[in-house]
Amino acid sequence: MARQTRSERRARRAAQAESQAAAVDRTTRTRPQFRPAVEQPARTPEPARKAGFFGRVRNFVGESWAELNKVEWPGRPQIIQGTVVVLVACLIVGVFLFTADEVFKRLVQHVLLR
Repeated sequence: MARQTRSERRARRAAQAESQAAAVDRTTRTRPQFRPAVEQPARTPEPARKAGFFGRVRNFVGESWAELNKVEWPGRPQIIQGTVVVLVACLIVGVFLFTADEVFKRLVQHVLLR
């Protein structure tokens, strides 16, 4: 396929711009008004800040508790599956390290210490 000349590229871009402008004109005339896809939750008023060390600690604990209530905690099957994955990974790494240690121990004993 031959390369396009500069004038052909300009003509193609102009035609695309015209078709996009026509499409925008069509959609703006008949476009229904939609609400946002995700509604923002109503903001709760923040508690009044308490002065002093204990007031700040109480605010921190309250905010932490509110965040923990938002967390989606895993169920028992997910915890069991995650534990099994960790144990298997530890077993594989342990076997690899044991094997590497034995190989290097024999290498040092028979090659370097002879």
